Amino acid sequence: MTAPFPPSRPSPTTLIGGHVLVAGGLATGGLKYAADIEAEVVQVFVTNPRGWALTDGKPSEDTALRESPLPVFIHTPYLVNVGSPNAEVLEKSLGSIRHALRRGVEVGALGVVVHTGSSVTQSREDALRQIHDHLLPVLDEIPDDGPDLLLEPMAGQANMLCATVQDLGPYLETLEFHPRANVCLDTCHAFAAGHDLAAPGGVKAMMDALHAIAPGRLKLLHANDSKDPCGSGRDRHENIGAGLIGAAAFGELLGHPAAAGIPLCIETPGKVEGHRNDILLLKRLRDELA
Repeated sequence: MTAPFPPSRPSPTTLIGGHVLVAGGLATGGLKYAADIEAEVVQVFVTNPRGWALTDGKPSEDTALRESPLPVFIHTPYLVNVGSPNAEVLEKSLGSIRHALRRGVEVGALGVVVHTGSSVTQSREDALRQIHDHLLPVLDEIPDDGPDLLLEPMAGQANMLCATVQDLGPYLETLEFHPRANVCLDTCHAFAAGHDLAAPGGVKAMMDALHAIAPGRLKLLHANDSKDPCGSGRDRHENIGAGLIGAAAFGELLGHPAAAGIPLCIETPGKVEGHRNDILLLKRLRDELA
């Protein structure tokens, strides 16, 4: 039985920021972009998000990012899939995760986000067994001062291993509820997977279920509206309040006790102006809870 929620609402200091563009350097460009969009927390790629090449950082940039007052999260490349039956994809996926975790230590990241993946052509059972056998050792390698691995459920396309909050139960069980296996929840993914966040009580139902299944494991929220309807299985982000989830749902999310103190990062379309507007809207919703 999980612990009851505390009666208090989240602190208005819950941090709100976004995935930042790093043209000109991981820290030089990334921190400038963060300032331009008024971010209080940042998420970055430390390598090409659409490729397998692994690159080292520059010590001066790493130090600047590590010493920044902004909390940092890393997102692994989109190609990563530890559930793939393809031996080469599996090997490269594990290499990418290990690389991101190592870079996380170097830049002082709090977490490394990884998509929970797909079984592709093999059975779900075989894919989960593979994840147990190959990802569990990676979790054991994380140093005490290293970032957590944050499992991000997907939008519910065919053969996805984890899409709804309920899917996190067997996924975490596969990883033996390892203490370094935690959760990043994406609102667009959740909506596409069937959590109707736009409906009355929809946000509460999802967050209550998450608290029951994985209490204390939520470490990051991706705040994204959706271009497509609930249950579509389509991962197409929209700006906050401009999509089918709607701004009110994000206010409910910020007001839910399970989200108290959990950083929110946007991954919405556009550049500086649009991203700043999304962050300012979320901050206004946050401040209304104070």
